[in-house]
Amino acid sequence: MDYWATREVTQMLMKYLKCDSEIELYEKLHIDKAFHVGPKYTGPPLPENTNIYGCEYKPVNYKAGIYYECISHPLAKYKSVKEIEENYEWPTVDLFDYSVIREQVKDIEDYPIIGGGSEPFLIYKHLRGEMQAYIDLIRHPEIVDYCLDRLFDFCYENTRRIYKEAGGRVMLSYVAEDFGGQNDLLYSPKQIRRFFIPRMKRMIDLAHQHGVYVFHHSDGAIRKIIPDMIEAGIDILNPIQWRCKGMDREELKREFGDKVVFHGAVDNQYTLPFGSEEEVKNEVIYNIKVLGRGGGYILAPCHNIQPITPIKNILVMYETGYKYGWFD
Repeated sequence: MDYWATREVTQMLMKYLKCDSEIELYEKLHIDKAFHVGPKYTGPPLPENTNIYGCEYKPVNYKAGIYYECISHPLAKYKSVKEIEENYEWPTVDLFDYSVIREQVKDIEDYPIIGGGSEPFLIYKHLRGEMQAYIDLIRHPEIVDYCLDRLFDFCYENTRRIYKEAGGRVMLSYVAEDFGGQNDLLYSPKQIRRFFIPRMKRMIDLAHQHGVYVFHHSDGAIRKIIPDMIEAGIDILNPIQWRCKGMDREELKREFGDKVVFHGAVDNQYTLPFGSEEEVKNEVIYNIKVLGRGGGYILAPCHNIQPITPIKNILVMYETGYKYGWFD
């Protein structure tokens, strides 16, 4: 089982269960906490709420959780690759100290370690602005290629150095892009195959060369490109939003269950936040029965659990998973 939740939910659960630490919370929920490792930033001081790419973020309270939204787009005004080359300096991995990773992994013996990976089009959307980023795929593919190459190059070298310093201790890398909406893909399959999959395969191959499993996250209705992602080499597919079109759990298990591990599938759109405890229990049992048939399933929510979710529903999810999720 795995745990994904907003900071507010974690604090709420820790208070309810009288936990002094997140590790204690995970133990009470019967979850193996995955530890993230990474380098320490040692470059010039960054403005508040600004990342290494120059994107500024603002905390926005949606009443169901606080999320940081990008409010400035450093590459939005440029019309060509030449303009970007002349006016923008790309960050490099030399801004980071990777030696700290040795200390990070030293005391982690009983839990999986996550390190490295990529989700560059998310960064690209912040650099260019979301609408312009989608327009670029049609009108300015040369800008997309130029920027994605640099973003992927950073992710690749960052991941390579993490693997080196971790000394074979990294188990999982997160290679992601959000390809799907509620009813269909956000991009055409042709665009995904043209811009994303060849670059993602570089990351996947790097992970496999170091004995690392690839955890692929893509929200929404992504049925059309699951075969492509499996061919590229992903090991784990998240989050299995089965209320989205084409994401029937029985069909997914039948078609892909021998090729990939499923992660997630406990619904965040209705069941967890608004369903009854009985509905949560029944959904967990169904997921274990269908997606877990013969193995290959990690029980988890489809997305971060939101603060509007009743505590009892969260507890029922993990209690039911712990009770029924054992293999003979």
